[in-house]
Amino acid sequence: MSRAAITLCADDYGLAPGVGRAIRALIEAGRLQATGCMTGSPFWTAEAARLKPLEGKAHIGVHLTLTDHRPLGPMPLLAPEGRFPGVGALVKRALLHRLDRAEIAAELERQVDAFETAMGRPPDFLDGHHHVHQLPVVRDVVLDLWRRRLQPGGWVRSCWECPLSIWRRGIDPVRATIIAGLGLRFRLMLRAAGAPHNASFRGVYDFSGKVPYGELFARFTDRPGPATLVMCHPGEVDDELRACEWLTDQREVEYRFLASDRCPLSLTERGITPAPLSPA
Repeated sequence: MSRAAITLCADDYGLAPGVGRAIRALIEAGRLQATGCMTGSPFWTAEAARLKPLEGKAHIGVHLTLTDHRPLGPMPLLAPEGRFPGVGALVKRALLHRLDRAEIAAELERQVDAFETAMGRPPDFLDGHHHVHQLPVVRDVVLDLWRRRLQPGGWVRSCWECPLSIWRRGIDPVRATIIAGLGLRFRLMLRAAGAPHNASFRGVYDFSGKVPYGELFARFTDRPGPATLVMCHPGEVDDELRACEWLTDQREVEYRFLASDRCPLSLTERGITPAPLSPA
């Protein structure tokens, strides 16, 4: 009888050196099977060089970014002062169809270009910082990138999850349901295009630390079906991270759990095997 499998994917590689150190250590230890890279970060080139020796140990993709940080090129409509809007403002603009497709496409193309320049190959997958890749206008650009820039077998993250499953899990269900709802149309588009993608998406929570991460992890990984992807945000806090992100200390909480013996023991006790994503 085959064991149930999950894929643990760390977001935000390249954001800051401490995040990179944690993610590389976890990949080396076999605790992560994928990581998405923020190629617009000023640390990306150096962090990519440190990641290259781990090629083949995990899927490495582009964590497409349109919120909070700086674009790689001029974006006079979305980032007139050289900085992306917050996620709430971006979602509102996307839902009102007030995003310029050509401008979005040019920036996301630059981010994929930056990956290829540093890594010497196409990304294994595409996803989005704050799940922006599934928003109206942006999702059309992402599908076009998948067709043109990824090799056969390259996949795209789907954030759709059945709301009944979300509410049974009981972890930040309102936020998780909103993210899933925004991703339903994109899931249908991925299927219609024949784009490989995960079937289940988990890992959304409020980063408050009120519930021990080990308990959250057990619930996120409970009864995985085929192509289950669990998002995580491990990292070590450094000055560079504090300067660019509000999410700091909880990254270390996640890192300590994922690096500990409690992580594989939690999975083994329930007959679950970490494995690279086999997309739907």
